[in-house]
Amino acid sequence: MISRNFKNVLVVSFGFLSLFTAYGGLQSLQSSLNAEEGMGVISLSVIYGSIIVSSMFLPHILIKNLGCKWTIVASMCCYITYSIGNFYPGWATLIPTSAILGLGGSPLWSAKCTYLTISGNLQADKENKKNEDLINMYFGIFFFIFQSSAVWGNLMSSLIFGQDTEKADIPEEQLKYCGAALCEENFIQGANATRPAQHLVNTLLGCYIGVGVLAVILVAVLLDNIDRDSAREFRGNRTPFCGTFLATFKLLRDKRLVMLIPLTMYSGFEQSFLSGEYTKNYVTCALGIHFVGYSMICFGAANSLSSFVFGRLARYTGRIALFCLAAAINLGCIIALLLWKPHPDQLPVFFVFPALWGVADAVWQTQTNGLYAVLFKDHKEAAFSNFRLWEALAFSLSFGLSSFISVRTKLYLVLGDLLLSVAGIVGVEIIERRRKTRVEASSQPTGEEVL
Repeated sequence: MISRNFKNVLVVSFGFLSLFTAYGGLQSLQSSLNAEEGMGVISLSVIYGSIIVSSMFLPHILIKNLGCKWTIVASMCCYITYSIGNFYPGWATLIPTSAILGLGGSPLWSAKCTYLTISGNLQADKENKKNEDLINMYFGIFFFIFQSSAVWGNLMSSLIFGQDTEKADIPEEQLKYCGAALCEENFIQGANATRPAQHLVNTLLGCYIGVGVLAVILVAVLLDNIDRDSAREFRGNRTPFCGTFLATFKLLRDKRLVMLIPLTMYSGFEQSFLSGEYTKNYVTCALGIHFVGYSMICFGAANSLSSFVFGRLARYTGRIALFCLAAAINLGCIIALLLWKPHPDQLPVFFVFPALWGVADAVWQTQTNGLYAVLFKDHKEAAFSNFRLWEALAFSLSFGLSSFISVRTKLYLVLGDLLLSVAGIVGVEIIERRRKTRVEASSQPTGEEVL
């Protein structure tokens, strides 16, 4: 029989799976579906810009007042509004719903991370195991289930858009501008950018709204309110607003957090590149929008399986080995994407890149979240607020600059931040090992104590 804490992890995981089946699939399509005037990627930039604002104060306040469970429920409702806004895509509908989603984004993820960390600590105390091992395992299970949302969300879009009878051939003249060779001034708006029939888009959005509502019901009914007492106590003894507002920024005095900023931002850069640039400038450009879902399915499947494996493998290999593996995979992919000239005759290659990217992303997600949980266990809400703030900044910059810089330049930016991330990880590990050495040395009995 599974423990109550493990049951809660499963409920959170399947709730996020359902919610991001909708949002993840919609995000992958934005750069192609709403390409006019860059409206799709600008809406994504607004989402992550709003997450930056919400990261400054909302997570700490909501989690302390509502508890993790009801913060998750309220935030999930914000995500559903974005699917509704896409029914009539325009500046007046997409931008406001993007802002609403963004305001709920940081509390959602901070509450999830806090909830999993609390569950891991509680279960570790019961089983007399290392907290770090249980937390890593729980994050691995979460991302194993959650990342499969990319499979189901994109499978929906591919099957529904696959019914479109208006698919047209892509001219050879356009193919030479796909990939890293693409420049906005040279891009030819051809048949591959054709928007699917509106009734198919509406069908897809209806399905996305349905699974979003299912996520809210699942969490509201089945998830235990494990931090209810601490939330009630906080409401009865409120700290000044200024204190809660500044909690996120006070943690920046810890140099370990500062050294992790490049890594945290890399998580946003690498995800946004795949969902924004790769889907548009490689897949849609050379194959058509109906192939976007299939390529992202490869990413989701590889990510999901790798998250489960790495969550359990970390206790044997340590974090550094897994981070090095992810860095090597991304480095190889970036170099290959800079050199590759996409063509429909190379169909399997379009799916290999997302699969490899998914393996690497599984490491960045499971290990970075686990690292934050272990390093800042006494300041969980503020730590995960920082995580979302810096990750969201990277997302916002990436999507915001999408229409102004070339694909090649974006790849160089991702590469540069990857190198800074590796340096930051090594620096944090050195600090932690020195700290542990000092603690062990201070705990050794002196000669007088032995006598």
